[in-house]
Order: sequence, then structure tokens, then C-alpha cells
Amino acid sequence: MTRIDPFIIKAHKRCRMKKIPSKQTTSSHDTAADPMLQPRRIAVETLIGVLKKRRDMDTAFAEALKRTGTGDTGTGDTGTGDIGPRDRAFAHRLAGTSVRHTGFLRHILADMVREGLPKGTTRAEAALMTGLSQLLFLRTAEYAAVNETVALVKTLAPHESRLAGLVNAVLRRAGRDRARLLKMLETRPELMLPDWIAARWRTRFGDGEMRRLAAALTDTPPLDLAVHPDTDVADLAERLGARHLPLGALRLDAAGTRVEELPGYEQGQWWVQDQAAQLPVTILGARTGERVLDMCAAPGGKTLQLAALGADVTAVDRSERRLERVRENLARTGLTAKTVAADAAAFRPDSPPDRILLDAPCSATGTYRRHPDVLWIKQPGDIESLAAVQQRLLTHAFDLLDTGGTLVYCVCSLEAEEGPDRIAAFLDATPAARRLPLSPAELAGHSDLITSRGDLMTRPSMMAGDGRLDGFFAARLTKIG
Repeated sequence: MTRIDPFIIKAHKRCRMKKIPSKQTTSSHDTAADPMLQPRRIAVETLIGVLKKRRDMDTAFAEALKRTGTGDTGTGDTGTGDIGPRDRAFAHRLAGTSVRHTGFLRHILADMVREGLPKGTTRAEAALMTGLSQLLFLRTAEYAAVNETVALVKTLAPHESRLAGLVNAVLRRAGRDRARLLKMLETRPELMLPDWIAARWRTRFGDGEMRRLAAALTDTPPLDLAVHPDTDVADLAERLGARHLPLGALRLDAAGTRVEELPGYEQGQWWVQDQAAQLPVTILGARTGERVLDMCAAPGGKTLQLAALGADVTAVDRSERRLERVRENLARTGLTAKTVAADAAAFRPDSPPDRILLDAPCSATGTYRRHPDVLWIKQPGDIESLAAVQQRLLTHAFDLLDTGGTLVYCVCSLEAEEGPDRIAAFLDATPAARRLPLSPAELAGHSDLITSRGDLMTRPSMMAGDGRLDGFFAARLTKIG
């Protein structure tokens, strides 16, 4: 428990003694803000977009750029406004770091400001969180982190700008306590998680595994690549400075690097795809010339894998915009697949496919190490509604399958309702469906990736010493006569 600094108590009391306006008004300082504050202002708006509006990180950041006058205004502007590439990168990194550590940052604030911040001070709270991120995780000089954050708060509407003294006190206390706070995070990684997620994972996996899953948030994930079959893997690994994982991916530490600038990108020698996300195609077992239906195909990594195997691929997704990205990557890599914009739950191919890959829409909680925003934009009710969608898609996919054909159902989720429970319910209700259990030989000897029932299950706690894996579940089914 943190001993509360007397100065924080005094600053908090002074804030509460000031009259709060009956409605939020925009401070005159807001439009005349120091341009030096813009990166931090963008980070604050992005954080609010994720935590309050449940936008994904990319969407929230784009909206924050527009809101602060530094994004695309629809006039043909490049979208950089008066913010340069370096400041833009800092704003994105600051926002991303704050989202990643949201649970812990909120814990610190609750401990230091016991009475809580006044209602309606969303931006001041977000500014405090970004200030804490700078002090604890970005190693920003303390004077810069504190002074710039306080200056930003002073530009907010009057009912929030009055918290500048409190913000100053909290950040200075956190700066003095940095070592202790980081030690707390090391010993209590579960503070990083939303309470409802921590409770779910504790129930399903046990307390120890829940804590190991939470600890994955403290690591910077590496970059995984799937390699084009015509590419010399050893040569590419040497040029990239990457290591070749036993399961097939190339893995490299490329934090802050634009993937388009890496060797082999323009030549189409690889595409970005987490190692775990590559495994569903591995266990599908598609061969050259086989008809394969890739349902819910975007963003297209698995489509590229299937095309690289020589399969006759039809990739279906309801989003024409996302399919365009798939087509671009097919063109870049010189691979071929038919793309169809349609509802996968209603689509019927001209002839029955030999194999079907159903990468069903899901909560995506297994991708949190790369996309920590998913933990904060999802809610418990989303899992139930997604399970209904998954059931409908799975039933339709199996109906399309010929007798003896193979279907792989997969989700990048750690939630039982979307994975093993979904398959168990389907098998119970579908007499013609049979599970095809996996063998370690199919996964480079990794028996730890196979459940007791023969399904694939990866978790971010796995391979902790070598960059970890995203969380995935996949089951392989066939249809009997």
C-alpha cells in the first residue's frame, strides 16, 4: 500500500474546494496550445478513444490526429499537419504504452488519489496516465514528463485545468517511487488486466497461469514473418537478423522499424504473421491443387499460406475494404487466390471444397500482447454474442463440406466459450462430425500445444523465453458418411 504524500492530499483538497462549472466548457487555451504539447495531446485523445469510446488503437489514433488538427482533414492534406514524423511516432508510442499498462496505471492513481478524481475529468485522468507512462516505462526525463503533462492539463477546460496542482504532485511522487512501483508490477502482473478478464482467466487456467498470461503484457512482442516458399529461408534470416523458429516462422526484434523497409518486403518474400496464427493452416494439411475455402479470410495471412501451398483458394470476407488489402499482398507476393466479398455464413462455392478453414470472428483476447487495446474495448457480453455468430458460421461451414473432407475451426481467443466449448457443443449436436486429433509430429514435436482432446491451444505464456506466442485455439474436424 502506498503512503499518500501530504502534498497530494492538500492538492486534492484544493481541487475539490474550487467550484466545478455546471457544464464542460472549452478553455481558451485549448485552441492556442503550445505546439510542443501536441504529441501528448494526441496521446491523451487516443487513450480516451480506446478506454471511453471502445475504439481500436489504430482508429482511436487516427481520430485523435483529426481532432487535434494534425490528421487528414479531407482536403488532400498528408495528415501530418504541424506535427512531424518524430512527434507523431512519440505520440503513438506514448498512447500505446499507456493502453498496454492501463490496469496498472489506474491502480497507481486509485492508490495515490484515494478519494478519486472529480467526475467529468476524463482528459485530466488520461493526461495523468500518459505522464505516469513516461516516467515509468518510456524513461522520459522527469522534468519533461512532469512539466509538459502539467502544462497540458492547464490548457484543458476550467473544471479540469484546476487539477494541475494534483497532477504535479502525483507525478513527482511517482518519479520518486519509480523503483518501488516497477517492483510492484513485477510481483503483481495481474494488475495489468481488467478485473473481469483476470477473473475469467483465473477460473479457467488457475491463478498461476493467469499471472503468467498477465506478465506477457510487460514484454515487447517480436515481429514474426511467414516466408514465401520460393525464398531461401536461411539467406533471408541472415539478411533480416532473424531466427528461424522450429514451427516455421522467422522472428526478429524490429521495434520501431517500418516493415516496408525490411529486406525482402518489396520482393514479396514474406508477410507479417504471428507464429501461432500460422498453425491452423499447418494442421489443415492442404495440398497442391486441392479446393480450399478460406472463410472470414481478412486480413489474409492464412490466405497467403494456403496459396503458397499451391491450393486452389477461395477467400471469402464480408469486408470489401479488408479484401483489398488481401489482394495487395497477393500481388506483392506473386500468389494467386480468388477473393469474394460476401457473408461467409451464406456463401456457397460452385463446387464442394476439399478443405475449409474457418477463422471465425472472435473476441481476439489471445492477441493482447500485440494488441492490448482488445482487453479494454471488449466487454463480457461480447463473448456471448460472438459465440452465437461462431455457431452459425461453423454449422454452415460443415454443411458445405463433402464427406471425408477436412474443416479447421480456429479463433484467436483465450475464452472457452469461443474455443473448446464451441467445438464440444457442435460435436454433441452433429452426428456426422468427428474430431481429427493432432499429433506432435505435425507441430515440430510441440506436444505442449495440443490439448488432451487433440486440439491446438497456444497461449502467450508459452515460449516466454523466446518471444512468446499469440493465443489461438483450433480444432480439426471431418465429415463421415
